[in-house]
Amino acid sequence: MALPDDEEGTTVANGHPPANGYLPVPGDAPAGKVSAETQNGPKAGCLALNGVSRDSPKAASGALDRTKTPLAPEEETQARLLPKDPGEETPAVEGTLVPRTLLSARRFLVLLIFSLYSLVNAFQWIQYSIISNVFEGFYNVSSLHIDWLSMVYMLAYVPLIFPATWLLDTRGLRLTALLGSGLNCLGAWIKCGSVQQHLFWVTMLGQCLCSVAQVFILGLPSHIASVWFGPKEVSTACATAVLGNQLGTAVGFLLPPVLVPNTQNNTRLLACNISTMFYGTSAVATLLFILTVIAFKEKPQYPPSQAQAVLRDSPPGEYSYVKSIRNLFKNIPFVLLLITYGIMTGAFYSVSTLLNQIILTYYEGEEVNAGRIGLTLVLAGMVGSILCGLWLDYTKTYKHTTLTVYILSFVGMVIFTFTLNLGHIIIVFVTGGLLGFFMTGYLPLGFEFAVEITYPESEGTSSGLLNAAAQIFGILFTLAQGKLTSDYGPRTGNVFLCVWMFVGIILTALIKSDLKRHNINKGITNGDIKAVPVDSPTDEESKTILMSKQSESAI
Repeated sequence: MALPDDEEGTTVANGHPPANGYLPVPGDAPAGKVSAETQNGPKAGCLALNGVSRDSPKAASGALDRTKTPLAPEEETQARLLPKDPGEETPAVEGTLVPRTLLSARRFLVLLIFSLYSLVNAFQWIQYSIISNVFEGFYNVSSLHIDWLSMVYMLAYVPLIFPATWLLDTRGLRLTALLGSGLNCLGAWIKCGSVQQHLFWVTMLGQCLCSVAQVFILGLPSHIASVWFGPKEVSTACATAVLGNQLGTAVGFLLPPVLVPNTQNNTRLLACNISTMFYGTSAVATLLFILTVIAFKEKPQYPPSQAQAVLRDSPPGEYSYVKSIRNLFKNIPFVLLLITYGIMTGAFYSVSTLLNQIILTYYEGEEVNAGRIGLTLVLAGMVGSILCGLWLDYTKTYKHTTLTVYILSFVGMVIFTFTLNLGHIIIVFVTGGLLGFFMTGYLPLGFEFAVEITYPESEGTSSGLLNAAAQIFGILFTLAQGKLTSDYGPRTGNVFLCVWMFVGIILTALIKSDLKRHNINKGITNGDIKAVPVDSPTDEESKTILMSKQSESAI
């Protein structure tokens, strides 16, 4: 069958064909045994009933003699939670058949565009703080004013996350993406008009718009991965989407010290360099907004996984955003993850914001190397993100991996803290890379773990709450660490973060791991489900299958 132009190049979801087409029956139905017999042709994977193939004349004649029992409403709901037979297809237009799940080639373009405009947004977050001393001198403001140019990202996120996730859940992915990319572009252009020493308020205005854009960006990685990618690649896709934001932070550490060197004795040259950085950012942001308008789609025509197929089949009237929020906060494992994710990511935000001040305390005049250390931290984290995503796709050991990475991040922070004053900046490069590998690599783990333990709640809602917690902890940690660093030195501020990260380890160990989305994709649900084959009668002659596989047990 020729696929629509929009879906040209789609393929059946790798490793996740439509499986086991069972429909549930009441729990008091007699339990028996059904065996599967693999065959070729359009009925491949049909089941044997009472030891007789459903394709045999005996089974066929028996089926014709009996009246099929209609499903009760609750049985129809449960039926959507179970996948169909390998090779079985779902009717679309009369006379045509389409596969149950498909992977669209467009998914890679959507992921690329999102990653790139997320990159630009993250670049604008860190571009001030990594050369904070330069902007302090140019605008004649205090270091706290420059810190707020970064912290406004965190401050704006907290009150706006609820309307943003509501918009994502009710109006869809495309509109949310357009708002994120468009506001990011507008904020970049406003900052181009702030390159005068008395116009600090204009650069703050532009940064505020970029911070609002971030609200429509940070919650999308897990949503894009779930909506567009199959179960064998969803964690890697989420890690790649997060990677774009991390790469933007890396570029933000690297380019500003190079584009805007410390030439405060020549204000005109300094203004020219700042203008070059702002206009270059605006041009890239504009190009990416145009690409978002042209190429960013709401969702593929066919679901990429059985978990998405279940959600698409659900009646739209059943969804309530308020109820979804309430359900998430009643989910104790998610609440624990919310706190631990906030601690880890908030610590990363704090270190990133104050890195210039930390490095210059021990290595005066090393602004460029401070940026390079930040680059090393983030690049190592990008490698960690991809490796963690691949590992999750391969093993599905969300709890083990998250706890291990958390512990190693704590160890990395301790090493980084107590090697800063050794007088050899190369050591800081090494310890910063070690810290970044685990701390930044944790970010996609939190997103994916949250989606697993909260399914079928919206990925955008769970991710948004995680990011809100990260912003709250980020503001508190940045203010507290900044004060401790100014009054007592960087070591005291870093020890403060180490204590909180240790608390995070304990809370992570308490999280119960119930991989709901993974179990749906595997055809497993919590508890015992009795089921009969599709199109089979439900009488005393039918045998039922008892599916007793359980979800991953808690540690």
